[in-house]
Amino acid sequence: MERLRVTGGASLRGSVRVSGAKNSALKLMASTLLAEGNSTLRDVPAITDVHYMAELLRRLGADVTRADNTVTIGVPDKVAHEAPYELVRRLRASICVLGPLLARCGAADVALPGGDAIGSRGLDMHIAGLQRLGAEVDVEHGYVVARAPRGLHGTLIGLDFPSVGATENILMAAVLARGETVIDNVAREPEIVDLCEMLIEMGARIDGVGSSTLRVEGVDRLEPADHVTVPDRIVAGTWAVAALMTRGDITVTNARADHLELVLDKLTRAGAEIEAGANGGLRVAMSDRPRAIDVVTLPYPGFPTDLQPMVVALNAVADGTAMITENVYEARFMFVNELVRLGAEVRIDGHHAVVRGRESLSGAPVVATDIRAGAGLVLAGLVSAGETLVSAVQHIDRGYPNFVGQLGELGAEVVREPDPDRFDD
Repeated sequence: MERLRVTGGASLRGSVRVSGAKNSALKLMASTLLAEGNSTLRDVPAITDVHYMAELLRRLGADVTRADNTVTIGVPDKVAHEAPYELVRRLRASICVLGPLLARCGAADVALPGGDAIGSRGLDMHIAGLQRLGAEVDVEHGYVVARAPRGLHGTLIGLDFPSVGATENILMAAVLARGETVIDNVAREPEIVDLCEMLIEMGARIDGVGSSTLRVEGVDRLEPADHVTVPDRIVAGTWAVAALMTRGDITVTNARADHLELVLDKLTRAGAEIEAGANGGLRVAMSDRPRAIDVVTLPYPGFPTDLQPMVVALNAVADGTAMITENVYEARFMFVNELVRLGAEVRIDGHHAVVRGRESLSGAPVVATDIRAGAGLVLAGLVSAGETLVSAVQHIDRGYPNFVGQLGELGAEVVREPDPDRFDD
């Protein structure tokens, strides 16, 4: 077990590159199961979640190799259809193999996943959608057990909520189903668009990409593809918030400003100077204390829930009082108790958090409760007097490649060290 020792007081300045999106790369890796042969994914982030997904694909029979940020996945003619608990327990995104396995093998046994403790994320919509496609689905002994002995068939599916995971599973099952499938009220995140583009490169027929309705005409067979992962908008947003909090000047390369329109608008209202590069990327600069900003998290194109912890941390040192409303994951405020240990003034009322900004925070030992909370606590440590010790750093490793190294390149003093007080994850 390791922790981060964060010394406060640095103003982050310089350039940092964002790699491919975690929330896309994992699903792209799962989608390769749909086609026999070698698929290549480029700009895949060097994070532990990618390692876990690679191990899961190997267990299913695939050959997975990695060179720098390129992952090659060789999928055999015969694919195993059981995703065991010992692999799935560490990775919530592993549930996204359910759709591809069902479409390719006619069967899937996927253990109920683990992942971050940020609230309930049931599989009801996944299961209902696959059942509409003709599958028999049950939950038995901790596994989702799905069978389609007569194959899958096109149908009309309406999602009660634009769930990213349900959209992905239903979409990947539908591309090999007989006839046309119409999926209404789908998630519209850039990562969904990226998955659609990958599937189209493999030979899938999908209309309505980027809209709330997808039309999928099933095909008999897909082919391997060579695909570049979309840049990680959440990591880019994290660096943008870091520039504001530390009154710094950060150029974020390989970032898509059009994927962060609402976020950048909020940060501009907080006082940031933001420039979008003509060839991609953006520059975020801040010289004064940021102003408090209200935020309401919603599915894309709304404000992303994954950036909520960073905005709470930003408001903790901003001028004024802000209200943060969390509409996606009810337990996302779990990390607030840790932020309060640094001196933040935050009051929780249901899915609202009222944050009253203070001039500065003070360093203390804290524990990361999930990926984004960990990043938010590190940013808070950068603006805290003295040292902040952030434990459970393995959460941060799941979503931020070379986080400590990039912080150091921007001028922060952050050291990774053994954590003598923690013995498990």
